[in-house]
Amino acid sequence: MTAPAKTEAAQPASGSAISESSAGLPSTSAPAYFHLLWDHELDALANVLDTILSRREQVLAHWHRLYLLHFGDTRSLSDREFMEIFGADLTATLGDLRAKDVDKFTSDVRRIGEALAERRVPFPEIVVSMHLFEESATAAFPIFPPPLPSIYLSFDKLSHCRMIVLADAYFRSTSAVANARIRDLEREASMLPRQARSRFHGLVGANPAMRQLYDRIESAAKTRGTILIVGESGTGKELVARAIHESSDQARAPFVALNCAAIPRELIESEMFGYKRGAFSGANAEHLGLFRSAEGGTLFLDEITEMSPETQSKLLRVLQERSVRPVGGNREIPIDVRVIASTNRDPAEAVRMNQFRSDLYYRLQANIIRVPPLRERLDDVPLLIEHFINVFNEQLKRPVPIAGIAEDALDAMRNYQWPGNVRELSNAIEGAFTFGRSSQITLADLPPQLAGNQRVPAPAAQGMPGAAAPTQAGSAGVPSFADVERDLIRRALENTDGNKVQAAKLLRISRKKLYAKIEKYGLT
Repeated sequence: MTAPAKTEAAQPASGSAISESSAGLPSTSAPAYFHLLWDHELDALANVLDTILSRREQVLAHWHRLYLLHFGDTRSLSDREFMEIFGADLTATLGDLRAKDVDKFTSDVRRIGEALAERRVPFPEIVVSMHLFEESATAAFPIFPPPLPSIYLSFDKLSHCRMIVLADAYFRSTSAVANARIRDLEREASMLPRQARSRFHGLVGANPAMRQLYDRIESAAKTRGTILIVGESGTGKELVARAIHESSDQARAPFVALNCAAIPRELIESEMFGYKRGAFSGANAEHLGLFRSAEGGTLFLDEITEMSPETQSKLLRVLQERSVRPVGGNREIPIDVRVIASTNRDPAEAVRMNQFRSDLYYRLQANIIRVPPLRERLDDVPLLIEHFINVFNEQLKRPVPIAGIAEDALDAMRNYQWPGNVRELSNAIEGAFTFGRSSQITLADLPPQLAGNQRVPAPAAQGMPGAAAPTQAGSAGVPSFADVERDLIRRALENTDGNKVQAAKLLRISRKKLYAKIEKYGLT
């Protein structure tokens, strides 16, 4: 990437493109801007860049407020991480542009992309965050002087250039991590006979049903056909979709996931198919959409039965025609994307209940993969416990690493039916990491329902004359949700010595929600 040409005297009418030589010919290096932005446009933005820099704290604060409003508790970045990453981003990149140091600008944007990839921020969240920045800079503060159309166009081009560099850095980073992981998994799998596999591309289990699942994943990966994954909530349907993608020849291409239940029905079409600039109020730039973002790779549509029938009909057309029409567009755009869908419902029952279009179901039913619930493979529980202990030892950096699980706790987990499946088991282990104090997971560290609501006496009372006997499993029945929630909040407050800020972080809820729960349950 070469620096932009300096203007000596009068700027030519057409300007010179960034990353082009003074003779107007493209440089031999790959331009990060793809010749979208010209010197005279960057000069026209000088006042805008200066104003944003001078109002940096206001723009950053407004950007952060929009980020919180948009993503809420589902956001990937904490307040501190947001301010650190995007605060440094604003100062560095705007300063680089002001100095017309395109090489440094590219380097700084790449650094931001790599930092976001390391924190596993989903790429759609990054794209939305960049749009929120534009809104903060353009709508929250009326900083653009006349003529508005030309300034907006130049700022829009600048945003596109920034996104090109950011996406390249993000996917290079995530691809490097994914490819290293795939190579390790493939090496591990190649050393084992098929009938002895207990792990496969992030999936864990040695039960015959799981080994059959591994075989079906490998068979599905050899084609580019559309797949429907059926399984209860928490069984790991997205892991199965990723395993299919990673086992295929397109493993290096993008894997894009969309939770259809989490997107409002009036927005899901524009998210999937994209939209043209000016298609509706607020569409200030063209949006590729998830289909085109997954070009050459895989688009995973989680909980497809939550889509409206109208959207399901449009999805069926995309699957048949292999092309998409962006909202506000007038032509079809060809795509090369494998679609993997999932549902936690019985597909045939969903058709009968008019929640799943029959024509879409018939299009998908030839390639169905069923994921077994955990209660049907309880012999895999010890393997899963070992797996999650290793995962959380690495992730949570606990002062006292956990080395294993007590026998009575293991028996309780083996005998439990796991209505929440593997996700519930993972949460139980994570809770034990958070609230346990020893180097071993004990029965007292597990949620009450795992021990049949058995209450463990306080340490001081154990073995003492007159100590109350623990309540046995069946005498009190299954605890209510409120009982479990109250106990979880109480334990969080105890483990943080009453520090509500830390307790809210442990519970992964907002302080406002924690205060409401404390008042609801009368906790102090």
